[in-house]
Amino acid sequence: MGCSGSRGCGCVTFKNKSIKYDEDSTSSYRSSDASEAQVKTLRRRKLPTDGGFLRILSPRNLFRGWRKNEDLSMTKIERTMKAAILIQRWYRRYLARMEVRRRYTWTIFQSIEYAGEQDQVKLYNFFNALLTHMPDTTTKTFGSGATSKSSSIDTVDMKYEDESDDVEEEGMQNVDRDYRGIHINFPMKRPDLDSLIETFRKKKQHKLHARYVAGILKESIAKLKRLPNLNQASTAISKQVTICGDLHGKLDDLLVIFHKNGLPSPENPYVFNGDFVDRGKKSLEVFLLLLSCMLVFPGGVFLNRGNHEDHIMNARYGFIREVHQKYRHNAERLLKLIEGVYRWLPLGTIVNNKVLIVHGGISDTTDLDLIKSLDRGKYVSLLRPPITESSAPGAEMIDKVEWKQVFDILWSDPQPSEGCIPNALRGAGTYFGPDVTKKFLKRNKLMYLIRSHECKPDGYELLHNGKVITIFSASNYYELGSNKGAYLKLVGPQLATHFVQYTSALSKTKRLTFRQRVGLVESSAIRELSAQILSKRAELEAEFKKYDAENTELITVSEWCRGMEDATELGLPWRMLRDKLVTMDLETNKVLYMTTFEGFETDIINCHASSTTVVETLYRNKSSLEAIFRIIDKDNSGYISLEEFSDACNLLRQHMPNPITQEQLVDICRLMDINKDGLVDLNEFLETFRLVDTDHQRRDDIQVLEDAKKSPVLSSRTGD
Repeated sequence: MGCSGSRGCGCVTFKNKSIKYDEDSTSSYRSSDASEAQVKTLRRRKLPTDGGFLRILSPRNLFRGWRKNEDLSMTKIERTMKAAILIQRWYRRYLARMEVRRRYTWTIFQSIEYAGEQDQVKLYNFFNALLTHMPDTTTKTFGSGATSKSSSIDTVDMKYEDESDDVEEEGMQNVDRDYRGIHINFPMKRPDLDSLIETFRKKKQHKLHARYVAGILKESIAKLKRLPNLNQASTAISKQVTICGDLHGKLDDLLVIFHKNGLPSPENPYVFNGDFVDRGKKSLEVFLLLLSCMLVFPGGVFLNRGNHEDHIMNARYGFIREVHQKYRHNAERLLKLIEGVYRWLPLGTIVNNKVLIVHGGISDTTDLDLIKSLDRGKYVSLLRPPITESSAPGAEMIDKVEWKQVFDILWSDPQPSEGCIPNALRGAGTYFGPDVTKKFLKRNKLMYLIRSHECKPDGYELLHNGKVITIFSASNYYELGSNKGAYLKLVGPQLATHFVQYTSALSKTKRLTFRQRVGLVESSAIRELSAQILSKRAELEAEFKKYDAENTELITVSEWCRGMEDATELGLPWRMLRDKLVTMDLETNKVLYMTTFEGFETDIINCHASSTTVVETLYRNKSSLEAIFRIIDKDNSGYISLEEFSDACNLLRQHMPNPITQEQLVDICRLMDINKDGLVDLNEFLETFRLVDTDHQRRDDIQVLEDAKKSPVLSSRTGD
């Protein structure tokens, strides 16, 4: 409007990302002019002779000059501008407050998510070494099941194949007469896929028969086995390729993508970049639908393996529980087939020999030639490093190198700073910087890298000068309104990028205001954080009491923040979260630190009652675990102390995937010490293994606790 040269216009000035308002000088200028004008008006007026001087000082007469003198009043345009500036200032401050709330909410969700993955990897690495190398505890059969390359896995597959053949001989097509769902013919055709999509879209659907589920899985395994480790996609025929990121069981998001972008076909190919399952309630439907699309449209669907295509991750994050709920009588057999699909999923896709698509990322040691040549079928689970069965010199070392290659491309994350360091937040993979990306792309003659693995508020993110693209396709991932989903289209021979954003359940989010959406996500994040706080209560109380020598239950805000971070190690902005988590003492302006644990218990119980991420895998060989416990428990006290635990770890140190320090040792022991009394009893030992070893048979949680309580080692403990 040409007001840039006017100092008193009150416009908003942006400089160094700060907002500055310049209306103060304007208001003071107008006030001084008004005062002088008022004095002149009073001087011009004649004083009444009848002693009515006091009438002049009355409000009615004193400000009469303001109303009559039009030069002194603000014009309509000025008033409008002033009001607009005030509204703008208020709105910007409001948005800034909402953005702060959104950001710390996002930080809470990601910190808790990564902390869970870190604990999973840490505990599983330890128990893997414990079961594999602890002397005189396991039979040969049990020990062979501890590795990804185990021959027992192949034996299990063959047994399952034989069982399936027997079922087919009984009649694969002869489905129960009471079955009211759809029927699928093999090999699958387009009408079968259409029927499957229509069935999954219905809220009240007839469950797909277990024989059809098994048929889809078996057909998929047969096709995946014939594929290379790195898919080869091209835009020569299709002119475009669509890349989708993590779906995590969000069937609505997958249907939205198909609605907006069309079903897959050779003319409309898709790359689905891993993490199809876990967390969402429709993981099995998403998984079956993607596999069916791959079967119906050869060359139209490319599936990459993600870090959640792993039965150990499924045990912690809900997919195994979902399969058990939907197919109680056939769950075990279906899960074995699902593991067969996992092990044969390709590890990545290359488009036009110019763009690499992998789930996680790269490291400074990533070698595409090595990845192309390795045997991916031996990696049933990446959380178990393979132990070679070959006696050839150096065979074990070669297997470990290959395992790290696969681990890095499925678990790594980019970082803004240069270099390549271990991914401490997740506990696996690496953080790779822009220098690592540049060298990798130059060495392999690639344009850029596309990856997923991380939820982003807008569904996608560009890093490393646009050379690393993160794409995430599960909208409302943490909570309704928490993030958008997106997919990426590579168009033409030059592979130009085109991002498409969306939100499933749009009708629900439209009814919510921006403030309501932020509040909903924030309350969900606080509930998740509260669960973490309660699980760390003993450590938190110990940290708080360090600053409260007189037992006043009062500490400063800084001390409270320091204690929260030292105990939880979540890296959160505790000062911002103070009002949500703790009560202040108004007289001393200090924190009543014991209120940190109040008011959360009911919310946490209700939250976990409906949680879909409860671990469902239990013991396969409980006697072996009890034998391990008794060997570690040297004094036969029924408890494992830190010293006894340390002695056992010294035996295992050379077999651990990574060197274990004393601090890590204490941390592992702390994780197993569920009741935080400084000792690990058999019940805690078994419970910790239940959370880690997903090769164990699935049983009911109540039966597990009853079995543990019947143990003679626990009799003295449970009687207290």
